[in-house]
Amino acid sequence: MKISFHTDAFNSAVFSFEKALQWAEKNDVHFIEPGVIDGVSWIHGLGYFPHVSLAEDPMKMRKKLESYGVSLSQIDSAFPLSGDDGLYFGVPYVLKSLPWAKIAGCPNIATTDGLKKPAGFSDVEALELMRRAYGTIVETAELYGININIEVHGYFTTNPDLLELMLDFVDSDRLGLNLDTGNSFIAGNDPVEFCKRFIGKIKHVHIKDVSESLAATMRGKDTGIGISHSAIGEGVNAGNIKTILRLLKEHGYDGYISMECEGMGGPLIERSLAWVRATLKELGIPEEKEPEFCD
Repeated sequence: MKISFHTDAFNSAVFSFEKALQWAEKNDVHFIEPGVIDGVSWIHGLGYFPHVSLAEDPMKMRKKLESYGVSLSQIDSAFPLSGDDGLYFGVPYVLKSLPWAKIAGCPNIATTDGLKKPAGFSDVEALELMRRAYGTIVETAELYGININIEVHGYFTTNPDLLELMLDFVDSDRLGLNLDTGNSFIAGNDPVEFCKRFIGKIKHVHIKDVSESLAATMRGKDTGIGISHSAIGEGVNAGNIKTILRLLKEHGYDGYISMECEGMGGPLIERSLAWVRATLKELGIPEEKEPEFCD
């Protein structure tokens, strides 16, 4: 499997994206998952933001990635698609991400729903809105050869029955699942059963642990964790993560597992990386380190 990390880890450390690349090089990690913004901002321009802008030249970004021995596992374009804003802002955002991802050599784009049920919509109405949104997005994604992954994160996607409907919006292998071990857990689900049910749809995985204190206060009351303040392997979700990695191995999954935790400049994500590598070794799962660019 290919170990990646979401650059959200370095938000609070006010890293630039290039500094996140330096961290990857230092720690022998060869896959990275940034968020993307459509446009620029002062915090991005001053180097206090560890994500990338669609205004940046994607070929120059690809060359920069290559210079660090890194490629993109996924870009995060997860503006919620479940309400009116999903059509007005989310769909154009994802569509603009597609040609950028293609040139940058990125195989996956993350999308999702909102954390809460959208006001003024029944479940049926919101699902129909998302069906139209994903139909447009996936039709274009097929032209570019990019996977559109639905991340487990919000009101609809953390409900397995509703998620199953979403994954059947279109008949295309380009529509897949970004399994999130932490969000499925905090929403009150069993992440292992979640993995078993959707294992044939998984194209990218977020590995996220949950602290005991957060689980005690928020499990079953929220649908997603912005940033986990538990190192992977040190929280109450560690056993589930290990089982999920074993299930993925047995299914033949050899794709990306992207670490998500608070980096704070390094300590938590470095302990996470050590645990993930030790667990892969324990399970007999080789770590693939050769960067790969989709063409």
